[in-house]
Amino acid sequence: MIRRMILAALLAALAAVDAQAQGKKRVEITGSAGWTFSEGVTGPGVAVGKFGTYTRIDPLNSSSLGGRVGFLLGGHSEIGVLFSQESTDLDITGVSSLKIADVKVRNYHGYLAYTFLSPETFARPYLLLGFGSTRYAPSAVPVAGVTRNVGGSSRLSSTGAIGLKLFPEGRTFGFRLEGRWTPTRIKANASGFWCDAYWGCYSGSKAQYSNQYEWTGGIMLRF
Repeated sequence: MIRRMILAALLAALAAVDAQAQGKKRVEITGSAGWTFSEGVTGPGVAVGKFGTYTRIDPLNSSSLGGRVGFLLGGHSEIGVLFSQESTDLDITGVSSLKIADVKVRNYHGYLAYTFLSPETFARPYLLLGFGSTRYAPSAVPVAGVTRNVGGSSRLSSTGAIGLKLFPEGRTFGFRLEGRWTPTRIKANASGFWCDAYWGCYSGSKAQYSNQYEWTGGIMLRF
C-alpha cells in the first residue's frame, strides 16, 4: 500500500514536470554503492538451546547498493523515490554472539529534497527527507538440523540525508556523495502509567528503532 501511494505521488509529479519542462533536463537517475552501519533492538531474554540466553538482535554492518529517480521541480526542489539494499548477517547477542541467518534489509522511500546554490554551480549541497518502509528478508534458518523458513517483515520508516551533487558544466552525468540515516520503528516497550487531570490514566510506551547509517557515492544521469 505504501509503495502504491509513493508511486501515485511520483506519477503526479512527473506529469507536472512534463508540463513545464520546455526542453530543460528535469529527471535525475542515480546508481550508488557504499557502506551501512546498522543497529538492531533489545528485548526480553530468550533461551536458545545449549547456547545460552540472548537479549539483542542486530543486522551487522555491511556494504549496500541503491538507486533513485528524482524529478526536478525547478532549480532547487526535487521529488523522487529511492531504493537501497544491505545484504548482511542477522546476529543475536547475549552471553556470546551467534549468527542466525543472512538477511537483506531493503528500504523503499518517497522523498523531497532541496538543493542549494545556483544550478550552474559545480558542487551543490542538498538536504533530503523521506517516508516509506523498510523490509527485513532473512534467509532460511537451520534449527536442530532442520532448515526452517523465516517470514520477512516490513515496518514504517523515515529517512533523512545530507549530500553533495557534483555536475561538470554542460554534462549530462555527475556524481553524488551522501550520508543518510534511516530509523525504522520495530516495537514499543511499556514504560509505566501516566495520569493527568483531564485525560485520566493511561499506559506509556517507549519506541525502539533499528537504525541504519549509510555512506554512499554514486553516478547521476540527467535528462
